[in-house]
Amino acid sequence: MSPGTDPVIVIVPGLRDHVADHWQTLLADRLTEAGRTVRTVPPLTQDPLSRAARVAALDKVVSEVEGPVVLVAHSAGVMTTVHWAQGSTAQVRGALLATPPDFETPLPEGYPTPEALAENGWTPVPRTPLPFPSVVAASSNDPLGTVERVAGLARDWGGRLVELGEVGHLNPASGHGPWPRAEDLLREVEAG
Repeated sequence: MSPGTDPVIVIVPGLRDHVADHWQTLLADRLTEAGRTVRTVPPLTQDPLSRAARVAALDKVVSEVEGPVVLVAHSAGVMTTVHWAQGSTAQVRGALLATPPDFETPLPEGYPTPEALAENGWTPVPRTPLPFPSVVAASSNDPLGTVERVAGLARDWGGRLVELGEVGHLNPASGHGPWPRAEDLLREVEAG
């Protein structure tokens, strides 16, 4: 793509919002340094577990962008994205959806319970095809979602599944800061 026609990259973080050494933050920094326009959905100051509030925050960021966007979502940010896509008419060129959690089975201790997720509107998880192309990246040892369940989500959403191997939840807690492959997958998404 030529300069000025690149889509705006919209970073959609998970429930833990922004972490300085997270691959999404590092990717946003690298892309910005390369002259790309990057917007990040800001942290919620109220109702941090509210799906509706997170969807509204994503909608606000996307609605402020003129032209096409590419979404880069991680964890619950993937779920925010798929819920948002149910009613969006924005010009989304595609999405990189990394390590979506399985909100339909109990998560490990320290994460929201199935009851809390249901009360806050996260379940049921949308299973309809997304209105834009997507790459869904899955870890073979993610404590928040088995590769089989993530493969099912990718199939239902019409996305291409990419198995990453043993990368945990692809976050600093699992030993991941920079994720160089994100840039390759992002280029694939942008190419359509």
